[in-house]
Amino acid sequence: MLEQLVTFFVVLFVVVEPVSLIPVFAGLTEGASAGYKRKMACKAVVIAGLILVAFAFAGGALLNVLGISLDAFRIFGGIMLFLIALDMVFVRQSGARTTTTSEEAEVRRREDISVFPLAFPLIAGPGALATVLLVTGSVSRASLLFWGQIAVVIVVLLTALLAMLLTPQLMRVLGVTGANVVSRLTGVILGALAVQFVINGLRGSLEGP
Repeated sequence: MLEQLVTFFVVLFVVVEPVSLIPVFAGLTEGASAGYKRKMACKAVVIAGLILVAFAFAGGALLNVLGISLDAFRIFGGIMLFLIALDMVFVRQSGARTTTTSEEAEVRRREDISVFPLAFPLIAGPGALATVLLVTGSVSRASLLFWGQIAVVIVVLLTALLAMLLTPQLMRVLGVTGANVVSRLTGVILGALAVQFVINGLRGSLEGP
């Protein structure tokens, strides 16, 4: 069980990528007061947590209603995570975690950036939602493993919160270049894990029930 939880932590941490939130959060809150930054960071993490936990509880049931097998979702989720990994390795903007030009204009007009774009799509984006469902989909909701996975989600979100709260200090240490280097390294790890998701999905589909 410990090995499964550690693997889940690594995957979700790499997908949420708290380090990449640092320059984004710095840009979105440039010139704002410390109180505003703290409020937006805390609110964003709480909302993202509610989204991810709700998906962990109800995501499997949603797939059943739609008639989608977990193996099929593993394959799709693995492909999507692999594309995100490529974006991280080549330091490109991922469509799964960034906003369009029109959305960016909307952000500049909004005073509350906690829901959009911080909670979604930057923290609880499609990649994070897919990861949560891939890992929790076949686990009993009454098991100790499932609640351990919920705890992992909370730990990753707290890491993201810490990164945003310490953005000024971390930007002085890392800078944009340092953040990109970390992004490339974690992207390689995510790519390998994404391929493993696809392999597991294909194996499950071929073996059948």
